[in-house]
Amino acid sequence: MTVSFGWGPVEARALAPAAACVVVVDVLSFTTAVGVVVEGGTAVYPYRWRDATAVAYAREKDAALAVGRREATEANPWTLSAAALRAAPRPARLVLPSPNGSTIAAEAASGGATVVAASLRNPSAVARLLADRGYGTADRPLAVIASGERWPDGSLRPALEDLLGAGAVLSAFARTHTLTPEATAAATLWDATEDPVAALHGCDSGRELYEYGFPQDVAVAAELDGSTAVPVLVDGAFQEAR
Repeated sequence: MTVSFGWGPVEARALAPAAACVVVVDVLSFTTAVGVVVEGGTAVYPYRWRDATAVAYAREKDAALAVGRREATEANPWTLSAAALRAAPRPARLVLPSPNGSTIAAEAASGGATVVAASLRNPSAVARLLADRGYGTADRPLAVIASGERWPDGSLRPALEDLLGAGAVLSAFARTHTLTPEATAAATLWDATEDPVAALHGCDSGRELYEYGFPQDVAVAAELDGSTAVPVLVDGAFQEAR
């Protein structure tokens, strides 16, 4: 099989060694945020933890550091909020902590795979670039990883928004490439979803952002195919593919 699909960091660790390219999908909100920043010219350094080590890492990279949504200030307006990032000044480099999407990116990169960030804003651009570069073949297999969320005990909570985002990318490959049954199922769900925007606003993660006071982040994530930017991990930072 040349295009596979899986969930979370554990499956990323399992699939990445056999994949030439891994597509990370974390719609609410890591990969949407990465896309918004990268298309503005900023290099985004993913980081697994939001703690004192993130401060040291940002200092090492001479980069701005994103903080929690409610911790944003005028001096440090960068957070995981895609809407806030769109309105904020664009630093040359930004460290973006995320326990889900960043961890998957790190797991994939450690195995030597090319790592790409996809969301509902750029699935067509991602599929087009990867097809043009020859990924998704027997010689250059492709894995798409949906991030999901975490239950309080740390276990994986599958997330509809990431399944839809992964399905959108996989659907673009379905007619020309061989997909695993899992990948086919994700692509089929995307094709069968009549109103993905409504699904995004109504899913658990979307409703949580509404409850937290950040509905605009859902609106940005719902800009279906609104971006042609494809973030690729190069030397530890996501940058727009050239």
